Amino acid sequence: MDLFSRSWTALRTAVADLPDEDFERPSGCTGWLVRDLVCHLVIDAQDVLITLATPADGEPTVDAVTYWTVEDRPPTGEDPLDALTVRLAAAYQEPRLLTFHLDDVGSAAGRAARLADPTARVSTRDEVLTVADYLSAYVLEWTLHHLDLIAHLPEVPRPPTEGLARTRAMLEEIAGAAFPASFTDTDALLIGTGRRAPTAAEKAELGALAARLPFVLG
Repeated sequence: MDLFSRSWTALRTAVADLPDEDFERPSGCTGWLVRDLVCHLVIDAQDVLITLATPADGEPTVDAVTYWTVEDRPPTGEDPLDALTVRLAAAYQEPRLLTFHLDDVGSAAGRAARLADPTARVSTRDEVLTVADYLSAYVLEWTLHHLDLIAHLPEVPRPPTEGLARTRAMLEEIAGAAFPASFTDTDALLIGTGRRAPTAAEKAELGALAARLPFVLG
């Protein structure tokens, strides 16, 4: 739960410090500008609040890793929900309105996470999991989207190193295979999730795993 808070705070701080012009730059999410990604983070924060307020009585059906599904193709930006996010982001008109909303809802989500009982069970996406597992799953969400945020903004602070390491470990568990030790955590995540293509040398190091890439998580 502490790693959830550190990852989420780092991402929100990075957004808060962006100059207005950066919101019109492309993000690491196909078809989305930075402003669209930030709007998605607002929706993510709402989802956290909703889930933490949705208790469940049954036995857990997923954990922090099995919570994620692997899609059969990378996003194109044409999905109806993705397109809705773009329209919502444009409706803010001014970046300060978007950052205010993220700070408002995001701060509430962070407080709710700190106050939640890690052993409690919650329900989301027709699944049941503990609060601890749910928040651990979101370390992956925050970390990957932090990488998306800085994809074309190299001067923006990077995600916490411990969040990168934990996200890599989760991705390797999802893949059922380890990425080469020579890969940095960032490269393993970008290549593993299809955010960038491997070089010829990296593809050779990946071996049989290269044929299974990317792991598109949803």
